[in-house]
Amino acid sequence: MALQINTSLRKYFIMGSQNCDRDPAEILETAALAGITAFQFREKGKGSLTGEAKLKLGISLREICQRYNIPFIVNDDVKLGKSLDADGIHVGQDDQSVQAIRDLFPDKIIGLSVSNAREIASSPLSLIDYVGAGPVFATNSKIDAKKAVGVEWITALRKRFPTLPIVGIGGITTHNATSVIDAGANGVSVISAITQAENIREAVRAL
Repeated sequence: MALQINTSLRKYFIMGSQNCDRDPAEILETAALAGITAFQFREKGKGSLTGEAKLKLGISLREICQRYNIPFIVNDDVKLGKSLDADGIHVGQDDQSVQAIRDLFPDKIIGLSVSNAREIASSPLSLIDYVGAGPVFATNSKIDAKKAVGVEWITALRKRFPTLPIVGIGGITTHNATSVIDAGANGVSVISAITQAENIREAVRAL
């Protein structure tokens, strides 16, 4: 599992309809063709879909991921993840407990966000498949984002946990992605670097 996860984290695209100024399915399909390695459906925040509309979009995006053999991970919505038969769930420190999710999904991917030493110390790392470390840089994609921690946080995590699958999150662009990889992350996760790109194919290639 570890090797598969490490590879899947390399270019990890996160998106919900609230991040898009055009058809999310079209954006995801273009990104999939360009070479993203994982996708997280994060339909959350101002302007996001709910109920049947959220489920319908999730089904559409799930089908694209299946077509391109890309892991489909749902953000912080265990019920939706179950309905969509997602490959995994990603949660933050204040979401449903990892233990409860692992009990429900013993064989699915579980990702957990960590932002500082206190959170990593209290996280059940043996129950998860990867950590999302950040926000590495300042970001406008989440209104409740924590203070940027810099690539030093990635370096510190890698030094302490040499084999832990790590994906950098928060404020990552085509211009600073390399610094996150150089600091020790297995990959980078992005939202606007792809959804707002003039040329998605070029953006994915540059990450």
